[in-house]
Amino acid sequence: MHIDLYLALGSAVVGLLVGLTGVGGGALMTPMLVLVFGITPTAAITSDLVAALFMKPAGVAIHWRQKTVHTGLVRYLCYGSLPAAFLGTYVMHLLGESVVAEHRLQILLGTALIIGALAMLGRTLMAPTANTQAIVVRKGATVAIGAVGGFMVGLTSVGAGSLIVVLLLFLYPSLRNSHLVGTDLAQSVPLTLSATLGTLLFNHVDFALTSSIIIGSVPAVIVGSLLSSRSNGVALRRIITATVLLSGLKYVGVPTDALGVAAVILAVGIIALEIKHAGEQRRLEVAASSVTESV
Repeated sequence: MHIDLYLALGSAVVGLLVGLTGVGGGALMTPMLVLVFGITPTAAITSDLVAALFMKPAGVAIHWRQKTVHTGLVRYLCYGSLPAAFLGTYVMHLLGESVVAEHRLQILLGTALIIGALAMLGRTLMAPTANTQAIVVRKGATVAIGAVGGFMVGLTSVGAGSLIVVLLLFLYPSLRNSHLVGTDLAQSVPLTLSATLGTLLFNHVDFALTSSIIIGSVPAVIVGSLLSSRSNGVALRRIITATVLLSGLKYVGVPTDALGVAAVILAVGIIALEIKHAGEQRRLEVAASSVTESV
C-alpha cells in the first residue's frame, strides 16, 4: 500500500489545527483533499469519514476523564444521528460517481461548508454560562438535531463539529462550553462509526488515501490537543472559519475575483476583531493594576 508523504504532511497540518481549535476535521480535511490535492469529492468524503474514526477517540477519552460529557444528550443525539448518517452515505451512493454526480456533490459540499462556517461564527456570538447539571433533556428536539447533523456528516463529512454544536447551543443555551465540546465529541464517535459502516458498504474507499490521512492526522491531533491550552485558539478559530467559508464559496462556483474581495473583507474583519480584543485586554490589565495599587 503506497503512502503519500505530502498527503500525510497536509493531513498532519489539518490534524494539528483540529486539536488546537476544536474545529471539525470534515470542514478542513475534505476541502484540502479536493482543492489542494485534486481528489474527487466522493473519494475525499469517504476517506475523511473512515480516517475520522481514528482521530476522535483520544479526545473523547480526555473529556470523559474530565467529566465534561452529558451522557443524556449523547444518547438522544445518537438516536437521531446514527440512522441518519447511514442514510447520508446511501444518498451519496445514489448520486453516483459520474462527472455530473461529482459536480452535484461538490455543490452540496460547498453548501455544507458555508452553513458550517456560519454556524461556527454564530457559536462565537453565543456564550453559555449557567449550570450544566440543571439541563433537562428535550428528547424530540435533541433527536432531530442528531438526525440533521448525522445526515450531513454521512453525505458530506461536514456537520458534527459545527452544525450540531450550534443547534445544541440554541436548544440548551445554558450548556457550558466544555460540556458542549465534550458532548459533541462523544456523540460524534458512534455517528462516525455509523457513517463509516455505510461508506464501506455503499461506496468505494481508497485505503491508500485513507492510510496517508490517518498516519498524518492522528498524531497531530494529539499534539494539537496538548498544545491547545497555550495557543490563541480564538484567533486561529476565526482564521479557520474564514478559510472554510471561502472554500465553500469556491465549491458553489463563486468567481475568483469575488473570492478575492471576500478574502480581503474577511481579513480586515479578523484584524479588526483582534485589535478590539487586544484593546479590551489592555483595559482589563490597567483596571486590575489600578485595583492592586489602591489596595
